[in-house]
Amino acid sequence: MAIELDNSFTVPVPPERAWDVLLDVERIAPCMPGASVTKVEGDEIEGQVKVKLGPLSLSYKGTAKFTDKDAENRTIAIEASGKETRGAGTASATVQAALKPGDAAGSTLVSIHTLLNVTGRPAQFGRSLLPEVSGKLIGQFATNLEALIEQDGASGSGTDATPGAEAAASVDAASSQTTAAPEGTASAGSSSASSAPVPAAQAKLPQQEESLNLIKLVGGPILKRVIPVAAVAAVAAFVVRRLRRSAK
Repeated sequence: MAIELDNSFTVPVPPERAWDVLLDVERIAPCMPGASVTKVEGDEIEGQVKVKLGPLSLSYKGTAKFTDKDAENRTIAIEASGKETRGAGTASATVQAALKPGDAAGSTLVSIHTLLNVTGRPAQFGRSLLPEVSGKLIGQFATNLEALIEQDGASGSGTDATPGAEAAASVDAASSQTTAAPEGTASAGSSSASSAPVPAAQAKLPQQEESLNLIKLVGGPILKRVIPVAAVAAVAAFVVRRLRRSAK
């Protein structure tokens, strides 16, 4: 199933700084629920996306590649593809993004056009669901990214750090929260860090979600589509079991 999606969000920094922040995919990955980056090599990225839909859990592994990065016009093109780790479903996308000054002073409007092709179980929920899911997902990503940038501004005030370095430091802080050692364990040199007060802005940072929970994200609209599909699946499973018992 192929579908075109158009989304946009605003970043509370000027375009020249937003460009550096958004290109650092490995660092901003924690802002996207369920997404993780496993390897970055030049313009190629390997990663994983986990999706949860009630009892249905899907995990995709794949690659993405920057096919165009026009710094002068601040436009980006990405090609991505992935496959279910436990299934035959696939997903591929061509993404084009453009950065322009936002309506508010010192902000950036990011417009995204996506050509998405999905096969397998997610495709059965139809075209009407994907635009809603993508819109909610982009909105949550933008909220998380804004929290990182605000934390960056608070921690970077009074310093001579460059915008790119500040953004990197802010997302590093978020990433460290998601990979922190279990309570009661410590590494060398961590005692002084643990005793330091946590900045108020850092406390507001969202934690990375292990899986993208679609029911939590859009709720009712998904349930209306999931219930009929789940009912059909349950009936089919019941019939198969009865046939197997009869065959015995």
